[in-house]
Amino acid sequence: MTVGVCSIKLHLYGNTSLKGKRQVLRSIKDRTRNRFNVSIAEINAHDKLQSIELGVAVISNDRRHTNEVLNKIVDFIDGMNLAEMVDYSIEIF
Repeated sequence: MTVGVCSIKLHLYGNTSLKGKRQVLRSIKDRTRNRFNVSIAEINAHDKLQSIELGVAVISNDRRHTNEVLNKIVDFIDGMNLAEMVDYSIEIF
């Protein structure tokens, strides 16, 4: 069994309210969860209106499959164009 964890940092330009951040965050989380059936949550930057840090977890039997899924998730979130992706990291255990 392998566990893959991905941390994704996003920046919301021009966002001035918590409501706007929540809308973007909810959209990203729901669409990612529905498409890939993974666990995803905001893990940091709760009090910053223009920053989002997400954590994604994947469990699989195959290390290569875990890595592929996490890379597809990164591309999917970046392709949504709801926020600019600043950084991401992938770890597989």
